[in-house]
Amino acid sequence: MPQKNKLISIVISAYNEQDNVAELHKQLDATVKKCKGVDFEYIFVDDGSKDKTYENCLKLQKSDDKVKIVQLKRNFGHEIAMTAGMDYAKGDAVIFMDADLQHPPLYIPQMVELWQKGKEIVLTKRLDNADTSKLYKWCAKTFYWVLNLLSDMPIMESAPDFRLLDRKYVDFLKGFNEQDRLFRGLLSWIMPQDNVEIIGFKAPERFSGESKYNFIKSLRLAVNSIVQFSVMPLRIATGLGVVAAIMALLMGVYVFFEHFFLHNPTPGYATIMVTVVFLGAVQLICLGIIGEYIGKIHMEVKKRPLYVADYVEKKPKKEEK
Repeated sequence: MPQKNKLISIVISAYNEQDNVAELHKQLDATVKKCKGVDFEYIFVDDGSKDKTYENCLKLQKSDDKVKIVQLKRNFGHEIAMTAGMDYAKGDAVIFMDADLQHPPLYIPQMVELWQKGKEIVLTKRLDNADTSKLYKWCAKTFYWVLNLLSDMPIMESAPDFRLLDRKYVDFLKGFNEQDRLFRGLLSWIMPQDNVEIIGFKAPERFSGESKYNFIKSLRLAVNSIVQFSVMPLRIATGLGVVAAIMALLMGVYVFFEHFFLHNPTPGYATIMVTVVFLGAVQLICLGIIGEYIGKIHMEVKKRPLYVADYVEKKPKKEEK
C-alpha cells in the first residue's frame, strides 16, 4: 500500500491585497510542483480587507481545491491573522508568508527539502529589501539593537514572518493564549538549539499596492515588542527615580553649603524651576512606562476571543449514483 504524502499548509496573510493574490497563487502553483512527496493547501487569511481581496480569493477557490479562506470579520492585525491561519492549518508543517510577494515563493522548495531532512524550523533572513529606503533600514537596525538590549528574549534581526514550522512547534504556539502577541518573540521562546535552518533572501519590490506599516504602526510594534518580552523598562524607570533622588539630594547639599559657608545664597526661582521640570519629566516618563504594562494587563485579563472569522472551504462534489 503506497504511503500517503505529507501535507504542507501555506498560511498567507492578506490585507487589501486584491491585486496580489492571483499572482501569488500563480507563482505558488508553479513553485510547489518542484516539491516531491508532499501535498499542499493554501490558506488565505483575509484580515478584514476593505477592497476585493476576499472576492478574488473566492475566484481562486473555484478553480483550485487547495485554496481555503479564513475571513476575519474586521482588521485584527498581522499577528492575529497568522494565528487564525495557524488554527485552521491541517498540515504536518506550516509555512507562513505575506500576500505582497515580498516573501518570494521560489524559496518554498528549499524550505520543504530542509524540513524533509529533519529541520523542524526553517527561518528566513532578509538580506536586502528593494522596497525600503536607507532611512527605513537604519531605523529597523536601530529597532532590533534597542529591542535586544532591553529584551530578555533575543530576536534575530531582519527575520520576517516568512518561515516553516513543523507541526510540533505549531501546536506549541497554539498553546499560547496571549491576546497581544509577537510571533517572532514567541518563536524565540520555544526555539530549540538544533534542527533550525536559516535561509537568506533579497526581498523584491511589492507586486502591487503599498506597505501597510506606516511609521506609527512600526513604532507601536516596537513598543509592544519590548513590553511583551522584558521588564527592563520598569527597571529603567526605577533607575531614573533613584538618579532624580540623588540629584535632588546633591542639589540640596550644594544649596546648604553655599548659603551657610560661602554666604552666597542661590537664586531661588531658577533652581526651583529646573528641579520641578526635571522631576516632573522623570515622573511622567515613569508613569508612561508603568501605564504600558498596566494596559497590557488590562487587555490580557479580559480573555476575549482573539478573532471572529468564517472558514470557507470548497465542498467536494457529490458522487453521482
